[in-house]
Amino acid sequence: MIALDSLPPLTKVIKDFGLLTQKTFSKSLGQNFLLDPGITDRIVQVAGDLKECDVIEIGPGPGGLTRSILKQNPHHLYALEKDPSCIAALQSLITASQGHLSLVERDALKVSLSDMTQYPIKVIANLPYNVGTLLLLKWLKNLERIQTLTLMFQKEVALRITAQPGTPDYGRLSILTQYLCHTERIFDLPPKAFIPAPKVFSSVVHLQPKPLSLKEKTLIPWLEKVTAAAFNQRRKMIRVSLKPLFGEENLQEILDKLHLHSTQRPETLTLKDYCALAAFYHNLELSKA
Repeated sequence: MIALDSLPPLTKVIKDFGLLTQKTFSKSLGQNFLLDPGITDRIVQVAGDLKECDVIEIGPGPGGLTRSILKQNPHHLYALEKDPSCIAALQSLITASQGHLSLVERDALKVSLSDMTQYPIKVIANLPYNVGTLLLLKWLKNLERIQTLTLMFQKEVALRITAQPGTPDYGRLSILTQYLCHTERIFDLPPKAFIPAPKVFSSVVHLQPKPLSLKEKTLIPWLEKVTAAAFNQRRKMIRVSLKPLFGEENLQEILDKLHLHSTQRPETLTLKDYCALAAFYHNLELSKA
């Protein structure tokens, strides 16, 4: 049994290691700590059973979410942290974990999660705001062995990830994430839930990678190109934004086949529409080869 009861309160850990006194460094990492075990336990519960997988946490800080993860007895927990003060503050938690917690002193943007373990992976993290989207996009490129991702984002990013067509938040991030994963925004948290309090609300998002076929995986780079062209000019009609990819004549023929109107805006097309456009674009490029 992991011995967590003997650990000092998180407020004492933060004070003893001066985690809020180094404001410049903490702010540069986008650090906002969650101390309420009721909240951190709730986040971990979203991820489901942890006993048969390894968990990877990003930016554990003083270890609030880390403690909640360990209470659920994961096969192993890897915590990626690059703040020297937080690394020092986590040493007592490493001891209390009795071998279930490994601290990885590296930048998460430079780590391949699938290289860290041969076991199935669940990612649980209160992501730093300034790199949350970058991390997600990196992980989406290699979802091998990742069972689920339970992630805290700035609310506006969470809305973009889970947005539906015809809404202001719908865009390239929505389409690419939803093509690869089942997505759900679970609950929101106000600024006062964090120390230091951010200026924005936050949201927990749960992502479950889809079991895509080889053909579906082959479509990914073409979907990336089509969505990039469409949403780089999201205020323009698709006959304008997509013409450089398809050519005017090809584009109109394809839109007619898909029963799409050339005057539609990018945010009105569904995921299915973009997949169909990506398939046509792929075939068009193959015919030129």
